[in-house]
Amino acid sequence: MTGIRLISTGIVQAANPKNQAPHINLTPWDLQFLLADYIQRGLLFHIPGLNQEYETLVVHGVKSSLSKALDHFLPLAGRLAAIKHDDGTTSFSVECNNAGAFFVHAAVDEVTTRDIIEPVYVPSIVDSFFPLHGVRNYEGTVKPLLAVQVTILVDGVFISVSVNHSVVDGASFFHFFSSWLKIATGSSSLSNPPIFQRCFLDAMYDSQPIRIPDSYIKQTENEPTNAQPAVKVRVFHFTKEVVSKLKEKANAEAGIKNRISSLQALLSHFWRSVVRNKKIDPNEETSYCLLVGARQRLPELSEAYFGNALQIGTITMKAKELLDNGLGHAAWQMNKVVTSYNEEKLRNFLECWKECPELKRMSNMATNIAIVTSDSPRFNIYRGDTELGRRTSSMGELRCIVERKKGVLTLKFAFRLRHFKPWKMIKSLWIPSTSNLS
Repeated sequence: MTGIRLISTGIVQAANPKNQAPHINLTPWDLQFLLADYIQRGLLFHIPGLNQEYETLVVHGVKSSLSKALDHFLPLAGRLAAIKHDDGTTSFSVECNNAGAFFVHAAVDEVTTRDIIEPVYVPSIVDSFFPLHGVRNYEGTVKPLLAVQVTILVDGVFISVSVNHSVVDGASFFHFFSSWLKIATGSSSLSNPPIFQRCFLDAMYDSQPIRIPDSYIKQTENEPTNAQPAVKVRVFHFTKEVVSKLKEKANAEAGIKNRISSLQALLSHFWRSVVRNKKIDPNEETSYCLLVGARQRLPELSEAYFGNALQIGTITMKAKELLDNGLGHAAWQMNKVVTSYNEEKLRNFLECWKECPELKRMSNMATNIAIVTSDSPRFNIYRGDTELGRRTSSMGELRCIVERKKGVLTLKFAFRLRHFKPWKMIKSLWIPSTSNLS
């Protein structure tokens, strides 16, 4: 495949910013991701007969609708502000200054949509379709909090979004994304506008920004700069019937009635398959990390709350326990961890984090061999008409992503290829798909 060709870059600002708070203090839910990478998601559209005129219309339409969407989501057009204090700490907030989102127009002259979706492994060129690749969230003081790239293929368009994970979580990202789609197709107002107020959180911290020791941020400067090991990304497609069978099997083995969800059964099946194929020592511990949402668990939080509202739940057991005790045991342990995140536990996290901050990144979510899952099948990136044609695929830059499309759950999983044996025991269940997937 040929490399990507940069056509233009620029800044897109909100056209008519709505009245919003000039700055927003970051909460523990936000601050915990300062060392992590930006959220990155993209959609691939198949557009036969794509020509220069249509390309111009697409680029203009994306920029124009983005500007209108930022009117309602002004924090995404801002920057992080880092205020250093005399006691060796730093506090962070979002400055809603309309500095603008970064916009990239690029092309790959000899790449078709089939070149992207048909190979067993996602081609490495897809990384270049995402702006701000490899940028960490604390760099939002000098980097845009939101970036959009339109990449033109021979017969299609790839539209990608990179957004600062210390400003939004998956729910807020998809709130923005779905609102942007409505605006792009002619809507002049939002039926579900974002809520930026953080009243109960402000009361908990006396409206004062949380201070983080500078050493917590500087620790990244002392890390080795060795290149990350190469990974292969593959998409696994699970039909509704297969997922139903996994759910039924997990609940039956656990001896309970319909308390294990479809997603918990599927992820547990996946976890056991990975551990089995990697031939992990039976006495070695392995973990599964899940992002657990707080919006449904705290009465003060609306579904429209804009920002991070999640915590990381971890299920850990020895490889022998995971493999010997069946799907039901693994799924039931996962279920118990998720349900343990009640109102009391969430509030305790918020109250304690200020005294003992913990900044998350992929390397420290678990000390052992782990899988990290983000997103949710509730975030339907395929919903809504963009008038750009058929959405062939969605892609992201995380270790394991989950999404739902037409009754089918899909996993996109990145792994070091040399660690794995062929997927013989589950080959009939995992079908390479054109769609990927919280």
